[in-house]
Amino acid sequence: MTNLSKYILCVMLGILLFVETADAVCPVCTIAIGAGLESMRILGVKDVLTGIWAGGFTISLIGWTANYMKKHNIKNIFWYILNVLVYVGLLASVYFFPVDKPFVKWWENCMWGIDQFLLGSLVGAATFILMSLWYLNIKKNNGGHALFPFQKVAMPFGGLLIMTGIFWAIIKWLPSMGIVLC
Repeated sequence: MTNLSKYILCVMLGILLFVETADAVCPVCTIAIGAGLESMRILGVKDVLTGIWAGGFTISLIGWTANYMKKHNIKNIFWYILNVLVYVGLLASVYFFPVDKPFVKWWENCMWGIDQFLLGSLVGAATFILMSLWYLNIKKNNGGHALFPFQKVAMPFGGLLIMTGIFWAIIKWLPSMGIVLC
């Protein structure tokens, strides 16, 4: 880890210690997904698997920020749209920054005719949204209470783990059967 990375990590942790609590997509879930994402990139995991976590992380950040804005009585739809655009733009930046050697190279590797990172991001985002909506439905049907402690964290996190396992199995076994993924 470079000195700049350590400095940025320390600054981010310092900021998190002094930020007001937002009743949003669980901060623990957001941090867990972020840590999983960075760990996967460092270990050289396939882009589709990393993308699953990046998509979930992006949706978590969008929800977290939207709930913060709602809590602070921001009602202008422009800010909510800008929230989505900024986080999606940050996710897309892996294709463009750093300029000379981007983190992910567009169409370097594909799966079913689509870039692996993009596919994973879409799957992760959809999984996170569906698991969060399922949690809200369970909570509504249970008198406004979760079925178990930290269910709000466990469901989206578990959904991303399940999708990671499914796509890992696809990457591992389909090519060995002669099925071409790209």
